[in-house]
Amino acid sequence: MIQLKNMIFLRNLFFLTLVTFFSITSFAGPIPKAPNPNISSYVLMDYDSGMVIASKNPNLMLPPASITKIMTSYIVFTELKDKAISMEDEVLISKKAWKMGGSKMFIEVGKKVKVSDLLQGVIVSSGNDASVALAEYISGDEETFVNYMNQIATTLKLNNTNYANSTGLPNKELYTTSKDIALLSRALIKDFPRLYKMYRQKEYIFNEIKQYSRNKLMYIDDSVDGIKTGFTKKAGYCLASSSKRGSRRLIAVVLGAKNPGQRIEISKSLLEYGFRFFETHKVFKKDMEIHQARVYSGNETMLPVGLSEDYFIAIPRRQYKKIKKEFIIDKNLTAPIAKNDVVG
Repeated sequence: MIQLKNMIFLRNLFFLTLVTFFSITSFAGPIPKAPNPNISSYVLMDYDSGMVIASKNPNLMLPPASITKIMTSYIVFTELKDKAISMEDEVLISKKAWKMGGSKMFIEVGKKVKVSDLLQGVIVSSGNDASVALAEYISGDEETFVNYMNQIATTLKLNNTNYANSTGLPNKELYTTSKDIALLSRALIKDFPRLYKMYRQKEYIFNEIKQYSRNKLMYIDDSVDGIKTGFTKKAGYCLASSSKRGSRRLIAVVLGAKNPGQRIEISKSLLEYGFRFFETHKVFKKDMEIHQARVYSGNETMLPVGLSEDYFIAIPRRQYKKIKKEFIIDKNLTAPIAKNDVVG
């Protein structure tokens, strides 16, 4: 089967479908408008499709505070997956890591701490000291680690993001958007499903100190299994959260809330809105023949076309039967054509 490069093909494939989607909502069974809270920015994203269900200022560049640590953990997960480091590795704590201000896991200079403990410190208690210690262990120094962060941001097409440190502490060169945070969160869950389970952890003990997750939404809603809180005076109160109910998963990112309670309530409201009023559908399966393409100058005049990944869409409830599927295939396809060639 000829596989299609997912984004190039699907962007063309669903352009007319999305036009149909928006036209049917005007006369479909009513769904309420998305929430419009008094905050700087938010995005509600469907995990399977990557579609943004609702948003406010999704591309507004803002300081992310400790939500920065999602990228820090993404890189640690990458290094663990590639076996460049292991959970049992012991990290010598530098003076710089020990002296970090803000939230801490209370590591001590000159002591050795396992990667597994430091990772818990980043994920559960948002330790700035743990973030710097891991950055230095992976890249030699935090500055080089920041280059790594920005390299991954480019790879993931986080086009409105720039990192300046591993912690999220205030820096004028540190900025991102609610949409980019949602994209990064989606990649974190998708690329590291086993390691992502660490984000469900609500507490841990290190150095005889018991610390608790700062993500209070997990204590309120059992379907929420992450992801990260953040706060600075400039950033306000921020939260990237993910909730899975049944087979569906949604990601909500809230930036610039006025207080901790507001970020929780808005996140709850967004997730409830998405689960209640939208549906996720698998439109095509991976490697499934979905179309026949006309080919010239070959032994065969028609060749099967499919997708390299399952393809999902998120739409308002009870509207799936009204969606039309259209295919845009390159004209004048000429042999030879190999498997995995892009044809539309």
